[in-house]
This record gives sequence, structure tokens and C-alpha cells, in this order.
Amino acid sequence: MIKGAHHVAISVTSLERSIRFYTELLGMEIAAATFPLNGPLLEEVMALPDVQARMCVVRQGSMMLELFEFEHPRPAPKDADYPVSDRGITHFGIEVTDIDATYERLKAANVKFHSPVRTFPRGVKATYGRDPDGNVFELLEIPQTVAG
Repeated sequence: MIKGAHHVAISVTSLERSIRFYTELLGMEIAAATFPLNGPLLEEVMALPDVQARMCVVRQGSMMLELFEFEHPRPAPKDADYPVSDRGITHFGIEVTDIDATYERLKAANVKFHSPVRTFPRGVKATYGRDPDGNVFELLEIPQTVAG
């Protein structure tokens, strides 16, 4: 029986750059400082022989992200502008209290967005943006009348 969501894990090219992005620009906090990942248990669970990586966990409220930087095996290159229709996780959502101000602050920091903030039926506001590696996140503002 599923109890609830726990975390999303993201493979990144630079752990330090991604930590700065998620903490400084999105206001998340470090929940587990950077530590190495390797060994037979991890190799088995990840199905990656001789895996060598580093990891950090950031969180805000109930949202937790595991950021992985793999040294071995080297990750395959990925198009930073991949379409969200590609197989796999298309995006992850981040709920904010003031989407317009958040969007403007991130845009001023050169974060790439697919579109300006849009308002959907029932007043939900949203837009898709990309982290430094091109991973897609959705900013959402959900009115109390819809959320509660």
C-alpha cells in the first residue's frame, strides 16, 4: 500500500551548480550534505557496476529532491531542450505562494521558461521552467478555493 510520495531524484552534471540553483533560486534547504555513493549494495540497487557518484538532498516542506552527480558510469549526454513528450518523467511540480514574483525573480536570474505564467480554469496559475541541466519543473500557484 502506498503511503505517499517521498522524493524525486535527478542526475545532474554539476552537483554544486544544482545545489545553488535549488537552494538560492528556489529557496530549498540542504537536508543531507554532499556525500559519496558507491559500493556493492548501491551497484545492485541501481544496476550500475562500479558506480561512483556524489549525492545531496534538498527539501522544502514535503518536497524532497535527491541530486546525483555520477562519475562512473559517465552519463549519456541529454538534450537540454528535450521535449516534455519524451518518455520518462516529463516534469516535477513545485507549489509556490506568489508565482508571478517567483517567475520574475527566476527569469531575472536567466532561468529558461517555456512560457510566461498562465492562468488555467479555476484560477490555477502555472508555467514550466528548466534547471541548469534542462530538467523541467513546473511552478504552480493553487488558490485556496481549489486547494482546500
